[in-house]
Amino acid sequence: MSRRNDTVRRETLTVGHGYDPATANGAAKPPAYLTSTFVYPSAQAAKDLHVAFFDGVDNGAGGHIYGRLGHPNLDMVEARLAALDGAEASAAFATGMAAITAVLLTQLSPGDTLVHCRPIYGGTDAFVHQELPRFGIRAFGFSDGTDRESIEAAADAAIAAGPVGLVWAETPANPTAAVTDIALLAAVADDIGRRQVRRPLVGIDNTFLGPFVQSPLAHGADLCMTSLTKYAGGHSDLLAGGVSGGADVIARLKMFRTLVGSTLDAHTSWLLLRSFETMHLRTERAAQNALAVATFLRDHPKVASVTYLGFLPAGTRARAAFERQCSGAGSTFSFRIRGGEAEAFRMLDRLRVLRMAVSLGGTETLICHPASTTHYAVPKERREAAGIDDATLRLSVGIEHVDDLIADLGAALEAI
Repeated sequence: MSRRNDTVRRETLTVGHGYDPATANGAAKPPAYLTSTFVYPSAQAAKDLHVAFFDGVDNGAGGHIYGRLGHPNLDMVEARLAALDGAEASAAFATGMAAITAVLLTQLSPGDTLVHCRPIYGGTDAFVHQELPRFGIRAFGFSDGTDRESIEAAADAAIAAGPVGLVWAETPANPTAAVTDIALLAAVADDIGRRQVRRPLVGIDNTFLGPFVQSPLAHGADLCMTSLTKYAGGHSDLLAGGVSGGADVIARLKMFRTLVGSTLDAHTSWLLLRSFETMHLRTERAAQNALAVATFLRDHPKVASVTYLGFLPAGTRARAAFERQCSGAGSTFSFRIRGGEAEAFRMLDRLRVLRMAVSLGGTETLICHPASTTHYAVPKERREAAGIDDATLRLSVGIEHVDDLIADLGAALEAI
């Protein structure tokens, strides 16, 4: 599936891949094409463009029609993302949730079922459990993504209720960092395919790690979804989402995106192209900081546990899956304090360097209390069953000086 030139590494691809200066008067960096519509050179060219876009006919027509259908900056983003993910193609959306819902709504039909990991991001959870049931689509979760019996039990329950249309997992999960074995998930999807009319696609939410740390498609996933708001954007100043995979399924996603109007705009695409160029540097620095911060928290007497991937116990299934499919531990994880909501709030209100906000993957270090923010809308019973309680705090480590981060956390922990 890969279109990446194996002689050119990802770090090089982030700088300029998908852009030819000859197409823009030699400009070293791509311009932002801030136009809603594009002028046709002739009436026949207009018809040819529409035939190519709507009928999928390769008639050699080049150019663009209207910003909602596509534009040059979007082409560049999608070429670069596909190369980074090792995919045939990719589709970029206005937000990460727009990307997720596009996958769910194009792969699931009324009467279908969904098999998914637990926990999942709060927005995904709400869509799966509040909106999909209106279409007669039921969801069945598994709690251990490294245990075949756990995944198969969810698959059995799903098949009994209707054909499985999609298998979905976040790995690592938000915010518990629970690992799903991608190759195992693909094998279970194969088994499901033998038991029903079609094999469901396997979609992986790669937001917590991104393409420099994990490549889901290389391990058997069919689709790789990434909230580009996070590490790809990296500066907490844009919203975007992307899905990479086979050309046919991506073409279906692009047509759906056109119809619902969730296309990524030109200016945000331009900002994203800028940010792609430094993603590997920010990813590396944040990961170095995260290891030091996680080690400090693990050894602190007021911290009960830390979910940092690098601390997964040797000999466990989770550790084995992590070592097979990840090149590092990333920089977002959660930890549990000794106490509950009151103690967590006192600690959060004492922070001066860390910023209390949702989201992750920015240059700044962010911290939040998932039970009252990102996962507030998830019913308490389901939230706590997935390991998110009032003592849980999620931390996205940025690129500041690590000593300042540790000092700030240390002073705040004294409030517990």
